Amino acid sequence: MIGHGRPSSPAAALLRIARTRPHAPAGERCEMCAAPVGPAEHAHVVDLDSRALMCACRPCYLLFADQDARLRYRAVPERYLRFDGFTPDERTWDELQIPVGLVFLFRNSPQGRTIAFYPGPAGATESELPLDAWDTIVAANPALAVLLPDVEALLVRRSPGQDGSCHLVPIDACYELVGRLRTVWRGFDGGRQAHDAIDAFFARVRQLSRPAAAAGAP
Repeated sequence: MIGHGRPSSPAAALLRIARTRPHAPAGERCEMCAAPVGPAEHAHVVDLDSRALMCACRPCYLLFADQDARLRYRAVPERYLRFDGFTPDERTWDELQIPVGLVFLFRNSPQGRTIAFYPGPAGATESELPLDAWDTIVAANPALAVLLPDVEALLVRRSPGQDGSCHLVPIDACYELVGRLRTVWRGFDGGRQAHDAIDAFFARVRQLSRPAAAAGAP
């Protein structure tokens, strides 16, 4: 017999394991190197194969900042631009076949086409309708071609009886909006909370945006 004390109970053994187990790291971690990521340096990269966003520390983020590199991952830029004077009219909107007044569009390089998403109670709904009309819009408005594929989106809003808006935003901002709306959406049209969340989001986008022409867009 080893020792003279009473045999340890299973509960006591579990308690010892819990006391000696290393504590889980607090806060966000880089999903590439596991380094801690503070709020001030929190950035994202996109997995081009899955479209998934990954949290990244600044060194890992910079590894994928070259937008022309043929890599699986690509850093999400931080620029916000506004396209003054451009809002699709009702006829153009009908040609896009988007069923709601809010949509974000981005160029998916693996598929070689533009994809449209609009928010709803279940998250982001992908438009499976052809978007040839969007290519026509870009041809008529060359400034929109400044959009970087996969990592930036054109966020377009149309409201009946109100001036619409068109902004270039980081793709992670769009998913932030979608996630927020998913938590507050009520009923068919989202309800008051959803509309307030959209208004607050666009107020922040306007504050962060500068004119596309001043940013060197064609």
